[in-house]
Amino acid sequence: MERSVVQITLFGLLLSLASTLPNKDDWDIYSFHINSTVTSRYATTVITSRVANRMNESKEIEFHVRIPKNAFISKFRMFIDGQVYDGVVKAKEQAQQQYSEAVSRGESAGLVSSVGRTLEEFKTSVTVAAHKKVTFELTYEELMKRTRGKYELQIHARPMQPVSDFKVDVHIQEEAGFSFIDVKGGLSTKALANAITKTHTDKEAWVYFYPTVDQQKMCDSCSDQGMNGDLVIIYDVNRDNGLGHIKKSDRYFVHHFAPSDLPRVPKNVVFVIDQSGSMSGRKILQTRTALIHILNDLAEDDHFGLITFDGNILHWKRELVQANSKNLESAKNFASNIQARGSTNINEAVLQGARMLNDHSREGSASILILLTDGDPTSGVTNLENIQSNVRQAIAGKFPLYCLGFGFDVDFKFLEKMSLQNNGVARRIYEDSDADLQLKGFYEEVATPLLTDVTMIYVGGTNLTQTNFSQYYNGSEIVVAGEITDNNIETFTPQVVAISSNRRIIFSKSNKTVESTGTVSDDRIQRVWAYLTVKQLLDKELQLSGPEKEKVKKEALELSLKYSFVTPLTSMVVTKPPGENTDVLHKPKEGETPQRWQPRVDHKFSRQYLAPSSRGSSGGVIHDNPVWRPISRQLNHHSHLASDVMGKQSIGGYGGYSLSGISNTRTRAVQGILKEKNIGRQVMQQHTPRGERGERGEIGHPGAVMEQHTPRGGRGYLAPVVLPDVQPAVVHLSRDTTTLESTDVPVLHRFLLKAENQTVPLCFDVSGPVRLKLLHYPSRELSVNGELDSVTNGGFSRIFIHVKDSQHVEIDTNWVTVRDGQTVTYYTGQDRITAGSVTVIVRNNEIDVATGDMRMVIIVHENNGRKILWPVLRRRPSDNNAEGLLAVEAAVYEEVQQAPVRKLKIKNQEADVTGEMVVDYSFASPVTMKCWLTSADSALQRPLFQFVITQL
Repeated sequence: MERSVVQITLFGLLLSLASTLPNKDDWDIYSFHINSTVTSRYATTVITSRVANRMNESKEIEFHVRIPKNAFISKFRMFIDGQVYDGVVKAKEQAQQQYSEAVSRGESAGLVSSVGRTLEEFKTSVTVAAHKKVTFELTYEELMKRTRGKYELQIHARPMQPVSDFKVDVHIQEEAGFSFIDVKGGLSTKALANAITKTHTDKEAWVYFYPTVDQQKMCDSCSDQGMNGDLVIIYDVNRDNGLGHIKKSDRYFVHHFAPSDLPRVPKNVVFVIDQSGSMSGRKILQTRTALIHILNDLAEDDHFGLITFDGNILHWKRELVQANSKNLESAKNFASNIQARGSTNINEAVLQGARMLNDHSREGSASILILLTDGDPTSGVTNLENIQSNVRQAIAGKFPLYCLGFGFDVDFKFLEKMSLQNNGVARRIYEDSDADLQLKGFYEEVATPLLTDVTMIYVGGTNLTQTNFSQYYNGSEIVVAGEITDNNIETFTPQVVAISSNRRIIFSKSNKTVESTGTVSDDRIQRVWAYLTVKQLLDKELQLSGPEKEKVKKEALELSLKYSFVTPLTSMVVTKPPGENTDVLHKPKEGETPQRWQPRVDHKFSRQYLAPSSRGSSGGVIHDNPVWRPISRQLNHHSHLASDVMGKQSIGGYGGYSLSGISNTRTRAVQGILKEKNIGRQVMQQHTPRGERGERGEIGHPGAVMEQHTPRGGRGYLAPVVLPDVQPAVVHLSRDTTTLESTDVPVLHRFLLKAENQTVPLCFDVSGPVRLKLLHYPSRELSVNGELDSVTNGGFSRIFIHVKDSQHVEIDTNWVTVRDGQTVTYYTGQDRITAGSVTVIVRNNEIDVATGDMRMVIIVHENNGRKILWPVLRRRPSDNNAEGLLAVEAAVYEEVQQAPVRKLKIKNQEADVTGEMVVDYSFASPVTMKCWLTSADSALQRPLFQFVITQL
């Protein structure tokens, strides 16, 4: 019996069940409880969801959870028919081996992760028999971070159906007492406000959220499909100017230090702003807006400087100046006229900022260096390690460096390492309508230094977390945990030494004030210590190399395993009933490419039912009978590839060599149609036997496809994707005849085209080692062409970039050839290459090409020992006269029919589509994506031959 899929998605602390409302008779989430306990700012959250299968057949229930980025999952359980299935945390390599073994048996792990602005998501699923029930129970832990004077516990609820037994219980215990507590968010408005109960004493608070079924339909963003919004619990605790709050239990202690009524320390701040071409458009506008607001917030005793950079360094003034009204007006005028242009010289810009601060050392002040950039270095010093070394020497530990990475083109790991090496942090600024608010929000966190050179001292303490901090800011908090030597509270003496303005200050208390939980069995304080230690070891590991790096990594791994934390070094293997597929839960690092759900592929000939998403969320979707066919078994279905050659002449003909997806038994039929339409000679321009190389290259199949990424507010761009290795029957067309010859070597390239306001993109097939026009800007005399390779999963074998008539760059899998006039140069190592206006930077696994305000990254992958090329357009020129596949606009479609054949209306034309899947190699880490397969003409809304060229 075929199985449908039910999805349950949790956002924040809640599960979101599906993106469309299913038939209530099919299944039922009859109980949905969230219990969050916060003690001394350490939150432990348990989510329990109970689901009943109301059908007369087995159903696959998917559990999809989003949790805060800073949290560690520590437990996952499933209860089925009286049996408990516990997840097991293992080293990532060990878990990956178990995953690979499952895949080799024909299974496919479905539990992957992706990173959003504040959340990470994890998934798993289990088959539930007819009229049976399953209970999912997830536990995760996090240390709440104080930002701008408050803690926030955020619950984002989108269950997409009313739940009869829906409860959220939050219990907060704070020995310091509450200064305030409030509940906000979209779920606290209208009728839902009556479902919230908030009570508190001096040291405890309770928040209950028990909405009825009717109330779950009545918030601002609610509907008959249930709630969709946030519940945010905001609070702070009482502060004093003393040592803060220390709590101990069972040999461990945690110290929260956040004095309040201290005089602010005047600051020296230099803003280093990227104004390279990639910052054009909304990013530069938002940066100007945020910078002007930040300048307005400077105090008169602050000193500041402004540096903007592209390939050159521009100073507003060469030295720091006082933030008086005259200087601020001049600086705001400078900021309002920042223009995006040119390349990116990060090294020199940061060194100039450090020089300004070093030359303006004021006693009793705090210095801060803030870098904002949206890309990688492309001029000056471009070697990342050299830049980090130069910056570290220039700063020499005297002040922190904060790096703000704007968008996802930036190398966030590079910024993060450089920040950590200089006592700062890196923060991603998301390209969205509120980017200016994100920039201002970050500045507010560091706007008011209260202490510098903070040293936390613990006589009688050992195994301490970080104890030295360059600065303490108003509204933040310093947290230190450790062990109490011999568990002897009498000899444990904490003390804090710091600089306030220009005087040394000591914070201390007698040991009698150290709080105790009174319960030696309570391991919560120990887990706070483990949590903090693992977090800080992971930061330290990022900064090190060689044996030291491995030592720190090993220590972090051992603690993660001991406390069952799912960290970037560990994974949770989800155990299931016998016969179920293996799932592995990973935790990503910030900056990693988001991974997408990889549905199971049935390697038998049975049909496969999955749940495609039809909305912009990543929540699940319920469809009646959406069929996603595994590529490896469905290339011989009624192929759009074949229909294009038969009817539209759009695929497999214009520069191609073969048709994929046509079985041998259909050879004569296709041949007859080709003869009837007299297109045999149009379809085939040349045929070279397999293994030989002709004018157009080898015959074979790279399995490449293209995914289109759509920048906000702009056009999409195509990026290559690879199909799983497949071996369907393939038909070749000879140049001189319409005779078809069979071979078992597939020659198929698949391209993806992102769609506006749709989760599932379009895709279409192109066969043979075709030469394609990737990008052409006539006004710039710029063109980029690519030749698809002819081996399985071969991608592009060559890419040519032409600027005017004299500058040419040829990139293949072995070297880069640059022709500048009559000069020809070959490069094989990691170099920075310049030819006129073209700059090429060769790194280990990518080639960065920039000319003017155009930037393209060609990612180099290795597949089965063979290198493949994947072009990605990172920055498009400001001109709007672009042509080529990389300039194709995002598709606009709507679904008009689901059965018997699924149809989409693409712009004003209807087209038959089927669901397919591919693997995307346009990112450093491959991801799996679903797409609607249709003809090239339908997807592109123009004939494919317009993109096919004869000369590279």
